[in-house]
Amino acid sequence: MTQHLPPAHLRVAFALARRSVPVLPLRADKGPMGNCPGCRDNTCGGRPGMKVPGPCLCPAPCHAWAAATTDPDVLTSVAWRSAWRQAGAVGYHPGGAGVTVVDLDNQAAVTWARENLPPTRTVATTRGQHWIYRGTMTSPNGVRPGVDIKSLMAYARWLGAGTGTTALLPDAVRALAVKEEATPSSGVGVASSSPVRATWDRSVATGCRHTAGYVRTALAHGLARVTACVESGAGSQAFAVARFLAAQHTGCPGPCGLTLLGQQITAAAVSVGVPEPYAERAVTRGFVAAGTVS
Repeated sequence: MTQHLPPAHLRVAFALARRSVPVLPLRADKGPMGNCPGCRDNTCGGRPGMKVPGPCLCPAPCHAWAAATTDPDVLTSVAWRSAWRQAGAVGYHPGGAGVTVVDLDNQAAVTWARENLPPTRTVATTRGQHWIYRGTMTSPNGVRPGVDIKSLMAYARWLGAGTGTTALLPDAVRALAVKEEATPSSGVGVASSSPVRATWDRSVATGCRHTAGYVRTALAHGLARVTACVESGAGSQAFAVARFLAAQHTGCPGPCGLTLLGQQITAAAVSVGVPEPYAERAVTRGFVAAGTVS
């Protein structure tokens, strides 16, 4: 009797699953398989682990990244077979594999990454590259022109193992997730519920004894620490970062523009789920603890 081999995409999925990489079938257009009627519009509540955890027990590959799995029994189940037959690609959940993908969508973005990010494992894509780092974080899109981040609560298309050594996720990438404003293309209003926040620059720190580079580097490291707290602790981290940054300016005649630094720390905490009033209180208390609010 002739033994039928599984579809090519399923064979790739098996290989990844054996390496503890959660996988899922994708359509030819790179999108996830459509939810079944019982899961449409998230009426089932969603699978555990999504932004709004729910009771979904659907056996089909619904809910995109949240359905990604390493279980061979699930991958070969009746509910997944038709999906593999229709699949145009294999997707995987980077966060579930413990990595972050910096998706560089064009050559300009690749050039920017080479000039600003530490080298790491790279995978060629149709129009650019995926840079893979060890570690997880939130998954915002459009952090700068042509750059998306895919890690927790996201999926990426598997395009091969790539080349190079996987480096540790750097603060420079975590800092990209902090967005002070989200203005729609129409230019009317803002997309977020928070008002547009100004960013720190030398013009508001005429009495600061530090260089602009020193302040911005310290701020970037602090924001990265806050946004790394995707599960819990971002409020406490915002307090600690505010206290640390403010303490650096206790010897300055002032003003040092700490109010704007505080607004950026608040925005970082809000971006990972901290209620804005709580984040603002944490930052204010951090400044008070350091003995300065200039």
